[in-house]
Amino acid sequence: MQRINDEYVIIKANEDGVNVIGLTRGQDTRFNHTEKLGKGEVMIAQFTEHTSAVKVRGKATIQTKHGIIESE
Repeated sequence: MQRINDEYVIIKANEDGVNVIGLTRGQDTRFNHTEKLGKGEVMIAQFTEHTSAVKVRGKATIQTKHGIIESE
C-alpha cells in the first residue's frame, strides 16, 4: 500500500454529539465514515488514499501541523 500522506488531524469534542465525517477522494465526493464524539473525547485521524477531507460538526478543537482552530 502506497502512503498518500502522513498528516494527522486531532479533534477534541468540546460538547457532546460532535460529528466527524470523512469524505472520499475521486470524481464524486461522498461520506465514507462518521463518528460521534462525546464531550472530552479525542479522535486522531489520518488522510489516506480513500479519505481526502474531514468535516466537523459541533464545538471542537481541531489541531493540525498548521495550527489549532476552534469550531463553533
